[in-house]
Amino acid sequence: MTMPQFIGRDREVRRCYGFDEIALVPGSVTVDPEDVDTSLQIGDVKLAIPFLASAMDGVVDSEFAVAMGKAGGLGVVNLDGINTRYEKPREVVSQIAGATPDQATQLLQDLYKEPPKEHLIARRIEEIKKAGVPCAVSTIPQNADRYGPIAAAAGCDLFVVQSTVTTVRHRSTRYKPFDIISFCKKMKIPVVVGNCVGYDVAVELMEAGIAGLLVGVGPGAACTTRGVLGLGVPQVTATIDCASARDFYFKKTGRYVPIITDGGMSTGGDICKAIACGSDGVMVGSAFARAKEAPGQGYHWGMATPHSNLPRGTRIRVGVTGTLDEILFGPSRLDDGSQNLVGALKTCMGAVGAMSVREMQLTEIIVAPSIRTEGKLFQRAQQIGMGKT
Repeated sequence: MTMPQFIGRDREVRRCYGFDEIALVPGSVTVDPEDVDTSLQIGDVKLAIPFLASAMDGVVDSEFAVAMGKAGGLGVVNLDGINTRYEKPREVVSQIAGATPDQATQLLQDLYKEPPKEHLIARRIEEIKKAGVPCAVSTIPQNADRYGPIAAAAGCDLFVVQSTVTTVRHRSTRYKPFDIISFCKKMKIPVVVGNCVGYDVAVELMEAGIAGLLVGVGPGAACTTRGVLGLGVPQVTATIDCASARDFYFKKTGRYVPIITDGGMSTGGDICKAIACGSDGVMVGSAFARAKEAPGQGYHWGMATPHSNLPRGTRIRVGVTGTLDEILFGPSRLDDGSQNLVGALKTCMGAVGAMSVREMQLTEIIVAPSIRTEGKLFQRAQQIGMGKT
C-alpha cells in the first residue's frame, strides 16, 4: 500500500496510475514468442487470444463478430443498440458516420428512439452462431432479465451485463434494482458483469456468481464519463485492485473469475501493461473501430452517447487503417503500435519470460513517468511513432 497523502486538511487521497506512468521490466529468462499461450477462458468459452471487441455499434455487428470469432477473439454485440432496433443496421450506422460533428449527438439520440425488437435479438445471435464461432451479447441491467432468456434460447454463449458503474448493492426508491445474484443463478450461460474499479465491489460481484468482470470506468476513447461525472480510476490501479480481488476470491473458493480490462488501451504496449497488471484479457473499442470490417466506417461512439438526457460519450473519428487481420496479427503498416496487437503481446511475453497470461501477470512493474518521452525528441518534434499527438 502507498503512504497516505493529503490534498487538504483531513482529506486523505491515494495516488493512482495510468498506462503512461509505468513500464514493464524484461525478465532474466526470455522465451520464444511463438511458444507462448495467449488463451483466455470465460466460463465454458475458450478464446485463442485474450481480445474482446467492445459492444459499441460502430465497432461490432454480427458480421464483425463473426470475423473476430474466426480470428480467435470475441466480438460483443450491443443488444440495446442499432443492431436490434433496425432490420438493416449498417445502413443506419452509415447515416451516423456521415453526420457532421454538430449533428452527430442529436442524430444518435433520434435514431436510438426506435425501440429494440426481440426478434432481432435472436436473429443477430443466429447470424453469428451460423458461422460456427462463439457469440457474446451485452445489455444494460434494466433489460437483462428480459433479454437474457431470449439470448440463451437463441444459442448465445456469453451474456454481458454492462453499465457505467456496477455494484451488487444498488438502491432505488423508483424501481426494483437488478438482482445480479438471482440473474446469474437462473442463466444457463456464463454472465460477465461490468464495469467496476474497486477491490471490495469486485469481491462482492464474484461472490454473486459472475463468470467474468469488466474493469474500467470512463477510460474509453469515445467515453466522456470522467468529464461529465468526474468519475474514474486510472486503469493500472483499477486493474491491479480488481486482480487482487480475483486472487483473494480464488484462494477463498477455488473458483477463478477472469478480469478483463475494458478501455483506455490504444497500443500494443498498453495491452501488454494491462495483462502484466493482472488482467486476464482486454476489451478494446477504438483499435477495432479502425478495421475495414467494422461497421462504423472509421467512426465510433460509446453506449451512453445517445442518452436522451445526459450523453456520456461522443462520436469520434479514428479512421480506417487496415483489416482486422492486420490490426490483430500484422503485418503492421503503421508506426504507432496500433496494429499487430497479438504480435506485440506475444513478443512482450517472450521478453519478460512468460509462457502464459498467468505468468505474464507476475511481471515486474516500475513507475516510469518518462517512459514515453525519454530519448524520443525527434519523434515528438516530427509527430511520428511515439510522438504522435
